[in-house]
Amino acid sequence: MGDPVGIGPEIILKAIAEGSVYESCCPLVLGDVAVMTATNQWLGTGLTIRPVDAPEAGLYQSGSIDVIGLSDFNHGQLQYGHPTQETGRAMVAYVTQGADWAIKGRIHGLATCPINKLAMHMAGVDFDGHTELLAQRTKTSDYVMMLAGSRLRVALATIHLPLSEVPKKLTDEAVFKTIRITEEALRNSFGIPRPKLAVAALNPHAGEGGLFGDEERRIISPAIRKAAEAGVHVSGPYPPDTLFYWALKGKWDAVIAMYHDQGLIPFKMVHFADGVNTTLGLPIVRTSVDHGTAYDIAGTGRADPGSLVAAIQMAAQQATQRAEGRGQRANCSNAPSWV
Repeated sequence: MGDPVGIGPEIILKAIAEGSVYESCCPLVLGDVAVMTATNQWLGTGLTIRPVDAPEAGLYQSGSIDVIGLSDFNHGQLQYGHPTQETGRAMVAYVTQGADWAIKGRIHGLATCPINKLAMHMAGVDFDGHTELLAQRTKTSDYVMMLAGSRLRVALATIHLPLSEVPKKLTDEAVFKTIRITEEALRNSFGIPRPKLAVAALNPHAGEGGLFGDEERRIISPAIRKAAEAGVHVSGPYPPDTLFYWALKGKWDAVIAMYHDQGLIPFKMVHFADGVNTTLGLPIVRTSVDHGTAYDIAGTGRADPGSLVAAIQMAAQQATQRAEGRGQRANCSNAPSWV
């Protein structure tokens, strides 16, 4: 459910009210029953909130929402846009329980609503977001943040860093791992047999032969060569001011960006309303909305559920693709279900 005082509860209700979600999965909400019930009442969706105590207890019927209560708030005492230590603890409880059930195979994957990093820290959880928390919970050391949409996929070699720290943290091994993990995920979770990857340069004009920086020569090009020698179909480094134009034309299946805003600015120009954040390299399926808690519009009924619908559908697609890769079939019978 994400942050109880953000737009998470609202976009969940709107997404499930559309009905299309049930065509791809069995949605189970991990969150707070009272918050979901109160939000449902003022939205007037006509849905029925159905409390359950385990994934196996869900009915997963269109027109209702199965909700597992992992917190017990008095909705009248919460204030939209004002997170607290208690809401921070609840946010963490929702995602850690989901991760644990996914690890055990009781659910097929997670689609997470936005959380507030400050509230997490107030609750004593020292992570920068879902990605790092899930990596720790699943004991994953090598993982990649990807933003994915129908026209563009962007994976990040570095994530949440001050811009001044990016050149210090960028190594040939970090770039190589990002390429490798992205290529594996495109094959195993996205069903692309022979992915084509492009790598963005760090500096203007790809360094212009060292005139504007030497990271391309020292770090990025050696990583690309290493990946190509390992059988990855990858090329670059390309100047990012032209790279994303050709990526949108379909020349590559994904782009490897060197830092957060280098990749997310072009991505959100195209996929602001329907982009998905997915964590690659985890042993579980995890997708998320590509936006924040939107405190400025929380409780107004104005939140757009488009990114969450896309995240749920992508989680279901990845779970199905992984199951087929193991010679299995992911379905909703007898639970486990999708979250």
